[in-house]
Amino acid sequence: MSDEELKYPQWQLPLQELILEFDREKLPEQLQKVETLIFERLRQLRQGSDGRVETLAIDDALSLIRMIKHDRLGLSESKLAAPRL
Repeated sequence: MSDEELKYPQWQLPLQELILEFDREKLPEQLQKVETLIFERLRQLRQGSDGRVETLAIDDALSLIRMIKHDRLGLSESKLAAPRL
């Protein structure tokens, strides 16, 4: 999917790159980058009033991140939790 097709490219493009990354050495850094972008965007949305659709998309993205952490990095359930805002 190209930038033009993504509804929220500022965090969806890095998420897409993360999904397509299978080098276990690169995954932790990419995971951190995507999580940081997503949580910063959530902070911005909470300050505004019109972010419901994007918030739902972010929920889906965070589910994908948890699956990548579990399936590709073998992290346990206790380590899957994302940082709190």
